[in-house]
Amino acid sequence: MKKDTSFAVLGLGKFGFYLAKQLFDDGFDVLAVDVDKEIVQSIKDFSTQAIIADATNKDTLLSIGIKEIDTAIVSLGTRMDHSILATLHLKEIGVSNIVVKAITEDHRRILSMIGASEVIFPEKDMAKKLAHSLASPNLLDYLPLAEGVSIMELVPHQSFIGKSIKEIQLRNKFGVQLIAIKELVPENMNLIPSPDAILRESDILVLMGRDESLQKLQEMP
Repeated sequence: MKKDTSFAVLGLGKFGFYLAKQLFDDGFDVLAVDVDKEIVQSIKDFSTQAIIADATNKDTLLSIGIKEIDTAIVSLGTRMDHSILATLHLKEIGVSNIVVKAITEDHRRILSMIGASEVIFPEKDMAKKLAHSLASPNLLDYLPLAEGVSIMELVPHQSFIGKSIKEIQLRNKFGVQLIAIKELVPENMNLIPSPDAILRESDILVLMGRDESLQKLQEMP
């Protein structure tokens, strides 16, 4: 993502606060918005601009320049009506990318129907990621993409070592796509590796596929 991309984080609870801070630390322009004066004050040094404002009010959103923002992240606590209203206003204003934190599956469906570009369940996704990493010692990282589809980093099975990508037939046997190989010795990221690339013990596979297919690969004896 280009560093000139701008973000607005609407709602500065724990998730919104740390998300805004991380985006700012990564070098992006971040507009942080909350109705709580103390929270806004605490994030001033970790954002491009921090504003006390009601994100459920369309006129307020327009007045703070939300129309110029590339991506708005809505994280307005446990009040579903607040995030629904904010999402509706952002869509009407013309914000191109709207990411919204959902509370329930019904909440997700409503947000998607009214124009959210992406709906997330941070606690659910993090719990799933942690569960996968605890249950599978050879799993290094895990990223849910959509319902039932994920990207994961996996240490190659012992039977793969010394064989080519073509020989192990990841797509045909397991239904997963190899996106890249992280080579640790020497350190290198081999994107879309050649079918003739030979796997080594120091390599890490970056794979994408349906969760059940990735699980089948993890559980190889």
